[in-house]
Amino acid sequence: MQDAEELVRFYDGGYTQSPADAARYARWRALGAVGKADHVLALCSRAGLRAGGHPISTLEVGCGDGALLSELHRRNFGGRLAGVEITAAAVSIARRRNEIASVELYDGLHLPAADGAYDLGILSHVLEHVPDPPALLAEVARACRAVVVEVPLEDNLSAERASKREHADEVGHLQRLSREHAREIVARAGLRNACELEDPLPLAVHRFLAPTTVSGQAVATAKWGLRAGLHRLAPSVARQLFTMHYACLCLPRG
Repeated sequence: MQDAEELVRFYDGGYTQSPADAARYARWRALGAVGKADHVLALCSRAGLRAGGHPISTLEVGCGDGALLSELHRRNFGGRLAGVEITAAAVSIARRRNEIASVELYDGLHLPAADGAYDLGILSHVLEHVPDPPALLAEVARACRAVVVEVPLEDNLSAERASKREHADEVGHLQRLSREHAREIVARAGLRNACELEDPLPLAVHRFLAPTTVSGQAVATAKWGLRAGLHRLAPSVARQLFTMHYACLCLPRG
């Protein structure tokens, strides 16, 4: 994917599928939104952005079908909710959610918002899809006073397998990040990392991706138990072996 038009065509395809595929991916995005919302609220709480400093306006950049914004609304968090997307197909779906105040198209880099227009910005599973992550993060930080970033950490042994690399290409991952790479993106964007967390992925995610047979669900449960246990006991080792989700809350330096 070499230019903005090609990116738009690529992601349009993700929202213009057969009814069966579209329904499955909608369920997947709704499931993912639960964990993403958990991370947003946890990080904002740690940074003191909930009590007293509760966001009264939130912008999600790369909001997709609006699942995460809807989940935040369900939890009465984020104030006035808005989103931007590069694909008209996703914008059309997200605009059907009455709980989201506005959803607009944008060019993938320049936000149609004034400096400091929003209290909170969210870049959840977006930076791994763009050619210049620090530039996009810096632009979001221009328009938002604080920014939550979440990315998959795919610089590990499991993700090196051919099937995993093929899947990453299929879903449009341009960056293969480690925790150190993610931290470097924050620094290069001129921001500081106020707090961070890692998630080895919940059991519900492993079960969704597994076959619905008894044996398939049992394997998914065992896989989750192994990953969660290893991450709890030896997070640095777990990080080298399999993919986890990393999230951090970014603030201006000083």
